[in-house]
Amino acid sequence: MPKGPTRKAGGPTRRGPPVARESGPQRIAKLLARAGVASRRDIERMIADGRIALDGETVTTPATLLETLKGVTVDGQPVAKPEPARLWRFYKPPSCLTAANDPKGRPTIYDKLPPGLPRVMPVGRLDFMTEGLLLLTNDGELKRQLELPKTGVVRRYRARAFGDISQAQLEDLAEGVAIEGVRYGSIDANLERRTGRNCWIELALTEGKNREVRRVLAYLGLQVSRLIRTHYGPLTVEGLEPGRVVEVGREELFQFRRTLK
Repeated sequence: MPKGPTRKAGGPTRRGPPVARESGPQRIAKLLARAGVASRRDIERMIADGRIALDGETVTTPATLLETLKGVTVDGQPVAKPEPARLWRFYKPPSCLTAANDPKGRPTIYDKLPPGLPRVMPVGRLDFMTEGLLLLTNDGELKRQLELPKTGVVRRYRARAFGDISQAQLEDLAEGVAIEGVRYGSIDANLERRTGRNCWIELALTEGKNREVRRVLAYLGLQVSRLIRTHYGPLTVEGLEPGRVVEVGREELFQFRRTLK
């Protein structure tokens, strides 16, 4: 697995993509997320569980304002200084959870990741049987930025399905659809090819709600037998085998972040 981006001889150098910094005190939950401890939501749970302290005193609210993480501990251990934001492309195999652990003992992405990676968090989720591109990062703020629908990051999928469907029906998804009280936004869907009643469908969307593609296609009467995420913004699964991880180059990450709304 590559340890980092490769730079061509004589090419320009960068220290990494600029990260917007706010002046003055910031919420402890945000600082800890930025340091890669966990997502903001998970940090709020950790604070509620009494796992985070400042100068030996238990922190009781994620709204605590700090200039730095000096004196902050998690489970009694000092928090390391934040590292520059990094991003990896990972081909998530099917039959594993996008989670740190599973009470039922099912395999997770962390069972599939190669050794040697720093502490990483997934950007969003792919469900148990869905495979393909899953982004990983060491930076909680980058994770949050990439997950928010308002940033407009397009996720692209290929679905193999069984059933009868027309291109006209798929084009109706551009208007969005409500299923069992849940509103799904615009989806750009195209019939790629069909063999009998089996077909491949390409889909592009920006929301990425839980099991969105499967639920929408089931609503159209299709049975999905394979679902692959191929793109997350400009990043693709191309060149990856299931279980493989490759770091996104600094220049590529810099350009990606410039496109975010």
